[in-house]
Amino acid sequence: MENVLVSSLLEVSPEVSAALAAGAPVVALESTIISHGLPRPGNLDAAREFEAILAAAGVTAATIAVIDGVAKIGLTPADLERIAADESVVKVSSRDIGIAMARKVTGGTTVAATSVLAARVGIGVFATGGLGGVHRGAAESFDESADLTVLSRTPITVVSAGVKSILDIPATLERLETLSVAVIGYQTSRFPAFWLSDSGYDLDWRADSPEEIADIMAARAAFGEQSALLVANPLPAALQLDPGVLDGALEDALAVAADQGVRGKAVSPFLLDQIQQVTGGMSVGVNLHIARGNIELAAKISRSWAMRTADRS
Repeated sequence: MENVLVSSLLEVSPEVSAALAAGAPVVALESTIISHGLPRPGNLDAAREFEAILAAAGVTAATIAVIDGVAKIGLTPADLERIAADESVVKVSSRDIGIAMARKVTGGTTVAATSVLAARVGIGVFATGGLGGVHRGAAESFDESADLTVLSRTPITVVSAGVKSILDIPATLERLETLSVAVIGYQTSRFPAFWLSDSGYDLDWRADSPEEIADIMAARAAFGEQSALLVANPLPAALQLDPGVLDGALEDALAVAADQGVRGKAVSPFLLDQIQQVTGGMSVGVNLHIARGNIELAAKISRSWAMRTADRS
């Protein structure tokens, strides 16, 4: 089936368009996890699995990417294969969307870009793995993910397993507070740290069911809230990386980065690659568990939100 053309620069697939029109549940998925976050060729299988999880839950998947300069909300099988296999695919953040469109670029969308594009077409729930945040040493480098500021002005509910341990977690939480991004723990009062279930930092709010989160979404919508709601969904402790192994891997990775003079934007991908090597690829398996868990929770929230919206109409 051909995509429905919304404009020359933005397309919403027929499946996503129909679901939105009917008030049916839809969950947005980012594509940098496919293009840059998972190793080939398993990344394509993972992308298909993520969409299948939503389909099995009765939810329409809206994987988002920029294809030849067109922002697509819902990808065809061919689009998904291209994002997974084409090594020339770039990362597209929110600031890059217009440039990517003008240059006819193909790119995987980050959390920031995916949030903007999903909210633009009325998608209320977005599942990702981990959020970007404040980088270590940001006091000198000013290195902070665009995810934080974009979420401060984008009304969408984002399900994430917190942020990775390679980031400055307390500084990230402080910035989220400063930017008025609401954070709520799902069945927890502690902020998760991606590979780890517990970062050691407390949260002010928690919710124990998807229905509670939908209630919060409804209250925020009625109030006209324009910032995001971040749902912090911890990985089950039985599936997390061994904290001792992770601490050792991170310490070694930071030392190597310092020795090699790795700086700025290169630090995070360098550290992630080092940790993957040190853990013998175990971190990749944990990444998949995290993504699956967040997508499953996002599906439940989206269904509860759709029911709440239907009750109000």
